[in-house]
Amino acid sequence: MKNSSLGIIASAAALVLAACGGESEPAATHDSASGATPGEMASEASEATSMPAADDVSTVDGTTLADFTGDPAAGAKIFMQCRSCHVVEPGVNRVGPSLAGIVGHAAGAIDGYNYTPANSGSGITWTPEKLFQYLENPRRVIPGTKMAFAGLRNGQDRADVIAYLQAPGE
Repeated sequence: MKNSSLGIIASAAALVLAACGGESEPAATHDSASGATPGEMASEASEATSMPAADDVSTVDGTTLADFTGDPAAGAKIFMQCRSCHVVEPGVNRVGPSLAGIVGHAAGAIDGYNYTPANSGSGITWTPEKLFQYLENPRRVIPGTKMAFAGLRNGQDRADVIAYLQAPGE
């Protein structure tokens, strides 16, 4: 029983570390040049083929931000899962950059945060529509990003988070 419980705890810890961009597998299973695991390399390769242009805001599920009315209060609750890596206080970078004032900002350009070349070279400006697309599947929009978050598949959840990020004082 103890070994089973320890295995579950170790698996949960690995998932939390992966979600925050931390190491969850031994270094020997990573590509020495990029640091990616074989599964991540295959996933990034397939996502790169479907990578949208910087000005393309199409989503995999076919929805658009205009299909939803965002609720900042609901977005604050959904954003709780993002708080392990991101905050909305200006100038406070954690595992991920501060998201204060992100709407209208160029991708990969928050002062004091060390971005991947994929992110800083993406040419993206974070419009609400581009954020809606990105939050659906971050690695589809910016293959090679170090953000390990799989995305928010529910369009209403994405609209709510964007409304929260745009709310005064957030």
